[in-house]
Amino acid sequence: MAIPLRVTRLQLSNWRNFLSVDTELQRRVFLVGPNAVGKSNLLDTLRFLHDIAAVGGGFQAAVDRRGGASRLRCLAARKTPDIAVDISVGTDDDPVLWRYRLEFGAQGRKPPVVKSEQVWHAGRLILNRPEKEDRTDPARLGQTALEQVNANQRFRDVADFLVEIRYLHLVPQLVREPDRSVNHPNDPYGGDFLDQVAQTTKRTREARLARINKALQAAVPQLGELQLKPDSRGAWHLEGRYQHWRPHGARQDEADFSDGTLRLIGLLWAVLDGTAPLLLEEPELSLHPEVVRQLPQLFARVQRGTGRQLLVSSHSPDLLDDPGVGLDEVLLLEPGENGTTVRTAQTISDVEELLRGGSRLSEVIRPRTQPVNVAQLSMFEAV
Repeated sequence: MAIPLRVTRLQLSNWRNFLSVDTELQRRVFLVGPNAVGKSNLLDTLRFLHDIAAVGGGFQAAVDRRGGASRLRCLAARKTPDIAVDISVGTDDDPVLWRYRLEFGAQGRKPPVVKSEQVWHAGRLILNRPEKEDRTDPARLGQTALEQVNANQRFRDVADFLVEIRYLHLVPQLVREPDRSVNHPNDPYGGDFLDQVAQTTKRTREARLARINKALQAAVPQLGELQLKPDSRGAWHLEGRYQHWRPHGARQDEADFSDGTLRLIGLLWAVLDGTAPLLLEEPELSLHPEVVRQLPQLFARVQRGTGRQLLVSSHSPDLLDDPGVGLDEVLLLEPGENGTTVRTAQTISDVEELLRGGSRLSEVIRPRTQPVNVAQLSMFEAV
């Protein structure tokens, strides 16, 4: 099996919380840090490039969807007002097979413009905008070459790679909505999750649901025979048999499933669905700590089969205490006067010595991720 491409390096300038970022990304990445430090915004750099490359997307729509260039620009930015996103794409053997860099900005309420767009393949520069045509027709700089099929032919592999990136932050209440699929195509929050499952070929769908059902036995042992069925209106429902005192149990669907069960089903489906990078936002929500502790090994097993890159934001120490988590897989985000900084756990002073001494990785990282004055929260009084 060919190992799929992944994002091997991420460089940012003036992007939201980050004045400057330059970090390598492993095939499995855990983003940790206090609230509002920018974990979601770091993941959003890849969602942003996905939105540019996706059909029906584009540069202008991707910026507008995020409130405009002024909302994207880091508040700590001083000398350089423009925003830059720079990724390297490759494999373990060839980590910089491709490199794509986009720099853009806007003045006042004017639409954003591309200041520069560059693509390298195997170290050779194959696109360098603005080009002569851009200078004679500045309106061209309202679009990226990435989003144009007649302009991205030489680096179509990069565009296709970005289109396949997936993001998941499933909200159980949206899965249960009766009109969940209306105007929510490929909704990362679960609005059309069951429709996405239904659109998979029957053979693949049933095979995946069987694997998910087997895995669920460890977390929800009373749930069995997971199936997808349409109702009389044609709306899809996820149905399972709950075992109880009656010999044949009872049929229940997503309306009856717990939040944790729905989130776990969505998570398991997502990691099986595709080989492009998967961005997961706080997968531990609604899950028992013992289940959360199994997620790193679950991710590792899936990756051994698919080679898929997983980038996970989390507040859970249980994710980090798995002995298989490498120090280079953990990115620590820390706020500062000049924006949020990003570094790997292996750069923490004496971290390896502390781990050899019996400390857990979460214990080493926790003091660096908790709010400085969090104890004052208990002083809140109702007037």
